[in-house]
Amino acid sequence: MLEEIKPHIAELRSRLIKIVLIYFLFFFLAFVFWKDIFQWMSEPLLEALQLKKDSKIIFTGLAEPFFTAVKISLFAGLFMALPFILYQIWAFIAPGLYEHEKKLVIPFVFWGTVMFIVGAAFAYYVVFPVGFKMLITFGGSEFTAMPRMSEYVSFFGKLMLGFGIAFEMPVVTYFLAKLGLVTDKTLKEFSRYAIVIIFILAAVLTPPDLFSQLAMAAPLLILYGVSILIAKMVNPEKPEEEIKKEEKE
Repeated sequence: MLEEIKPHIAELRSRLIKIVLIYFLFFFLAFVFWKDIFQWMSEPLLEALQLKKDSKIIFTGLAEPFFTAVKISLFAGLFMALPFILYQIWAFIAPGLYEHEKKLVIPFVFWGTVMFIVGAAFAYYVVFPVGFKMLITFGGSEFTAMPRMSEYVSFFGKLMLGFGIAFEMPVVTYFLAKLGLVTDKTLKEFSRYAIVIIFILAAVLTPPDLFSQLAMAAPLLILYGVSILIAKMVNPEKPEEEIKKEEKE
């Protein structure tokens, strides 16, 4: 038993080493341009801060700018390495697939990357402008907003990653359906639990404010509905008569 597992462990280790190496390569590349990346990250917040007089982004610790640069580079490195990471994940599971299923690697990597970017873009261009303005102005005009740069980068990165991961749902569903692992009936029967899980994930992946949680939960519910339609097109539940016929044969 152990001898059978050893090749899989060795393969997993090899894939993980490749992922770590390429990730740190992009990390160091992002670190060189961290100021430009931070400028892009802070644009939605800076726009919201204009609503309050004398408000600006600050830092309170001597080492905070450096550690913020590290955070930014970790975040940006993950974005840039994503296609390679998805490929390594697929390459690890590919040996257990049929030949025609192995050919799905390019669509998996392409659409996995695209949907992650779409989710992150939804957060940046739709959720952030509205959410930040609401949060900045919540306390009233008598307060001055001075968010710390490190806290903002953590807040920003968590939301972007959360939305990026959330938008992978249709892609994951498509490939699971393509492999015959899920059907539209399976997803429909699981929907009541899925709703609860979606709201729990929204609470975990987003900061503890109601707007952020609802902003993630709402598209997730829509994407779950889209996933059911995808499964119905790719791997619809067979009628009982057809199942019984196949069992007899």
